[in-house]
Amino acid sequence: MIRSLFIGLFLLMNYMIQGQEFDLQSGDILFRENTSSALSEAINRVTQIDTHRHYSHMGLVTVENGRILVIHSEPESGVVKEELSDFFEVKEGQVARVYAYRLMDEYQNSIQSAIELADTYLGQPYNFTYIIEDEGIYCSELIYLLFESAEIFDLEPMTFKDPASGNFPKAWIEHYRKLKIDIPEGLPGCNPNGMASSTKLIELGELPNN
Repeated sequence: MIRSLFIGLFLLMNYMIQGQEFDLQSGDILFRENTSSALSEAINRVTQIDTHRHYSHMGLVTVENGRILVIHSEPESGVVKEELSDFFEVKEGQVARVYAYRLMDEYQNSIQSAIELADTYLGQPYNFTYIIEDEGIYCSELIYLLFESAEIFDLEPMTFKDPASGNFPKAWIEHYRKLKIDIPEGLPGCNPNGMASSTKLIELGELPNN
C-alpha cells in the first residue's frame, strides 16, 4: 500500500516533456491556453505576441505535504488555492492545455515570500475591470503582485484592440458596456501572454492532464 502510494506520488510530480524530466516545484508558474469562451478568446487575440503563446490564464504552484496546488484568481471564485487537476478544468467536461515555467536561478529567492503573500490574498474577488487600482485581483495581476517587490514582471500599457483590425472585439465592447465604464485602453496592466515572454522565466513544457 505504502509502496503504491509512493509510486503514485512520484508519477504525479515527475513529467517527461520534450525528452527532459522535471519536477513541479513551489514557485513554478502555470499558463493555461485560451479556451472557447468569448472573453478568453478576446484576451488572447489582443495580447498574443507570437504564434507559440495562446495563454489567457495563469497561476502559481505551491507544493504542500506532497500535494501540488495552484494559487490563482478566476472569475467565479476569485483568488483560490486548488488541486493541480482542478486548474486544468475550465468547466465541466472541458479541460485546457497547461504549460509550466520556472523562474531563473537568480530569482528563486523571491518564491517563499511570494507564496506567503499569496495566502493573504485568498478569498479576494476577481477584478473584472482589469484596472490595477480597482477592487479585486485578476489572474496575471495576482502573479505580478506576488513578485512585485522582487521586480520580476513589469506593467505595460494595456490594449484591447484586435491587432489585425485595430478595432475593439465585440466581446470587450459588451464586457465593458455591462460594467458601465469605458474600455481602459492604454492604462497599465499585465496579461499571461506578455508575462510568459519574460526573460526571467524558463519554459519547462506542457503538463499531462491525467
